Amino acid sequence: MKRTLAGRTILVTRPAEQAAPLVRELERRGARVLVAPTIRLMPARSAALTAALKEVAAGRFDWITLTSAATVDVLRERLASPRDVRAQVAVIGEGTAAAFRRWSRRTPDLQPTTFTTAALARAFPRGSGRVLCARADIAPEGLEAALERKGWETVRVDAYRTILATSLPRESRDAFRRGDIDAVTFTSASTVRGFTNSLGAAKGTPKVVCIGPVTASAARDAGLRPAAVAKPHTIEGLVAALERALPF
Repeated sequence: MKRTLAGRTILVTRPAEQAAPLVRELERRGARVLVAPTIRLMPARSAALTAALKEVAAGRFDWITLTSAATVDVLRERLASPRDVRAQVAVIGEGTAAAFRRWSRRTPDLQPTTFTTAALARAFPRGSGRVLCARADIAPEGLEAALERKGWETVRVDAYRTILATSLPRESRDAFRRGDIDAVTFTSASTVRGFTNSLGAAKGTPKVVCIGPVTASAARDAGLRPAAVAKPHTIEGLVAALERALPF
């Protein structure tokens, strides 16, 4: 493995429990990595989610959409067995697909080639029946509307809550103040929001690198200028985007 990021300091804003794969790939390339989660994911506890999962287990949904690995975690914690997912499964992204396969030993029925909500909606077949959209509490409404235009009845429930950070870890704050950060990585629009919510004064102009177009749009809306966007929208693609933004 070439040390293409040797001497670079990279800030990883993913939730702590999801950061390890990205950190490992960056360190293999020689980077110094600072993990500074800008969001925290908490499972939702609601009557609506409980009722929806009971209906999934009873086979009353034709499809369920999973838009993050965190949603798979909720299914694993709340359902007695993977066999209780008695519906076809549509996922966004290889990370979500891999998490579902590890838990269920089952391949998702639908995964778009581009890992975005819009791509999932385009790939979804026309039909009738019920679709459960188990999503983050702050996820936008566009997926449900797109599926309804294709003839489906959608039921949306919050699978987990997203809590924005109010400050970064001290090591990361100090590195920002010294101007030591070479690049900041964002893997969702919510990590961007958490970052802008938590960052105080910073020196230097670190590169902003995003995992996909939706995240990049959120960065621009926050006044940040993406230096590179991953393609494909995966951890491997994000590392390659960093290498483009920070040439050796």
